[in-house]
Amino acid sequence: QVQLVESGGGAVQAGESLRLSCAASGRTFRNYAMGWFRQAPGKEREFVASISVSGGRTVYADSVTISRDDAKNTVYLQMNSLKPEDTATYYCAARQLTASRAYYDYDLWGQGTQVTVSS
Repeated sequence: QVQLVESGGGAVQAGESLRLSCAASGRTFRNYAMGWFRQAPGKEREFVASISVSGGRTVYADSVTISRDDAKNTVYLQMNSLKPEDTATYYCAARQLTASRAYYDYDLWGQGTQVTVSS
């Protein structure tokens, strides 16, 4: 089973960038589609980006890029031009087979990393 640990969150100013990382344990990482989601207080968890086993990508905005390095068992989320409304806890998630935009399709979750964007 894969376990996930996010890192890279922090406090930034509007317009700045952040790169989040999600390190996975286990030898079967390459068999998992990966997703990034975020959740702000009082709001539902929402889709940010996903990447399939073969590298196919889906993102919610052009300012976001997702990538994976199977040799390092890591998936990355690059976020540019951050806005205050991007403030949330960001979660990494994994599922076997295909990638999905729906958070309830994912079986495995990290603990989350906080991103705070000030104006």
